[in-house]
Amino acid sequence: MRLLFVCVGNSCRSQMAEGLARSMGFTADSAGTHPAKKIASNAVVVLESRGISTEGMVPKNVDDFSADDYDMVISMGCGVNCPLMRIDQDWELEDPVGQALSVYQSTANTIEQRLKALLE
Repeated sequence: MRLLFVCVGNSCRSQMAEGLARSMGFTADSAGTHPAKKIASNAVVVLESRGISTEGMVPKNVDDFSADDYDMVISMGCGVNCPLMRIDQDWELEDPVGQALSVYQSTANTIEQRLKALLE
């Protein structure tokens, strides 16, 4: 299954979702409507603590992607509105940016549970 995760900054939730999804066998990408300059350091810590490489992962602009290339486009929450792109699901996850590492870990756990549900 090909997944695209969309949010605003593409620095936390969507990056963790991309990494987690790939580690579970999905083909996955992530993008933001207003990409940050870099991935949040706590998102990197969470992924790498799970044995997921973050090499080459950078925030990307949603305008560089087409929903037609994916089986499912998932908004991470935050009211992302992409007028030229369909959103199949909104996971309505709180943005952990600027919060403690434990919040990032909890967000990653929720993402992992939802990905497992997609596999069923």
